[in-house]
Order: sequence, then structure tokens, then C-alpha cells
Amino acid sequence: MSRIGKKPVPVPAGVTPSIDKGIISVKGPKGTLTMPMRDEISYTIEDGGISVQPANDTKRARAFWGMQRTMVQNLVTGVTDGFTKKLLITGVGYRAAAQGKTLKLQLGYSHDVNIAVPEGIEVKTPDATTVEISGSDKQKVGQLAAEIRQWRKPEPYKGKGIKYDGEFIFRKEGKKK
Repeated sequence: MSRIGKKPVPVPAGVTPSIDKGIISVKGPKGTLTMPMRDEISYTIEDGGISVQPANDTKRARAFWGMQRTMVQNLVTGVTDGFTKKLLITGVGYRAAAQGKTLKLQLGYSHDVNIAVPEGIEVKTPDATTVEISGSDKQKVGQLAAEIRQWRKPEPYKGKGIKYDGEFIFRKEGKKK
């Protein structure tokens, strides 16, 4: 039994969920998000919540149960509050600057790295070493953050690179004489 799956997803005021032709959509103040429904799971909109239950008693249905409930919760959270990831850039001369729908990174390469920001995602740079990625779709926000971090992962000796806010970088001792 899924402990997460048993709880219905609460729907706050101002959010309207709907189920139509195998697609669940949630509309709120920050836009509309949709997700295809799994055949193994049954979704019902009840008073003040969305209930997710396995459609049959198979192992596959039970495996998808908790994850599908969490994905529905992410839809509701995305259209109400949105999601934010914060990246910290460490290193001499490493900088970031948001210019419209492009993020310009200087990461020690011979050229600047320009990353196109997808639709529905907002990138801000409060200072030259901080990048804040926000949007209503958790998957898109996390994917863009991972792609930015991929350009210069933090290294264990000096800690230079791009890391998530709150990420711990295990430090190694340098070579001894």
C-alpha cells in the first residue's frame, strides 16, 4: 500500500482541475499544466481534492500509484506557487548574466556559453554568481538547472564550478610533497 497515494491531493481556491480523454489538466493563477493519465491508475475529482487510486490490483498499478499522486501534486503546486531552483557559481572569472531569453555564462572556456531559456521558464541573475530558475513546470525547471550545471560541475579540490544552492561538495586534500 502506498502511504503517499492514499492521501488525496488538496485543490486550493482558484485552481480548477479537469479530466478529459486521458489527460488531466489543472488551471490556476500561473497558467495551465497537463499530464497524460496512466491506464493502471484511476483519477477522480472529489470535493476539494483529486484522488488517485490503482485501477486494478496488479503489481504494476501499485508501483505507479504513489508516483502518479506526486505528479498530480506537482501540477497543483506549479499552477499556484511555481518552482524555483537556485544555482551558485564559484570560481575566479566565472559569471552569469541573463539577457532576455538567453543566459550568458562565462565559465573559463575560450568562448561564452549561451543557453536558450525555454518557454514558460524565467531566469534571473540577482548577482554575477547566482542564477535563479523559476517556472510552473517542475520538470522543465529541473532540466534547465541540470543542463546549466553540466557545463562546469563542481570539482572536489577547490570547489570551483556550478552547484545547486545547499549542495554539499565533498572536498579532497591536494597532493602532498
